[in-house]
Amino acid sequence: MSTLLAIAITTGILSGIWGWVAMSLGLLTWAGFLGCTSYFASPAEGAKGLFQSLITNLVGVMWAMVIIETSSLMSFDIWGYIVTALVAFAMCIQAKQQWLAFIPGTFIGSCATFASDGLWQLVIPSLLVGGVFGYLMKATGMWLHRKSNQPEVNERREITTRS
Repeated sequence: MSTLLAIAITTGILSGIWGWVAMSLGLLTWAGFLGCTSYFASPAEGAKGLFQSLITNLVGVMWAMVIIETSSLMSFDIWGYIVTALVAFAMCIQAKQQWLAFIPGTFIGSCATFASDGLWQLVIPSLLVGGVFGYLMKATGMWLHRKSNQPEVNERREITTRS
């Protein structure tokens, strides 16, 4: 079985489970898929990739709230655009820090917050649990790929005796 097919199988199964978990816990299904997508897009693999995608998603939520709250301080439309420009600059320049180097993760967290109309209390757990699901999708897919491509072990062993 190819790696792609194995990951597709586990992603399909876990996507269905994620939908049920999200609805059961009152989370935003779509935001969880953004967290999952963030993990898959992360340039790092494994736990490091999960950590980096989750951290940048959370920092993106923070930046979005900075834009939302600061923009509301003045009634001039131009003020919101200036704040957005300054924060977008900060969202990129923060990538000088290695653990914040995944710029798309920051923008994903920010966009999820804007899409939820600033409901960061709901966005954060949705992104976090979704990111973990993304990690599990890939990890179980890789496990399935390895298992499906292992040579068959001969269960029958011949016993030889010395005379």
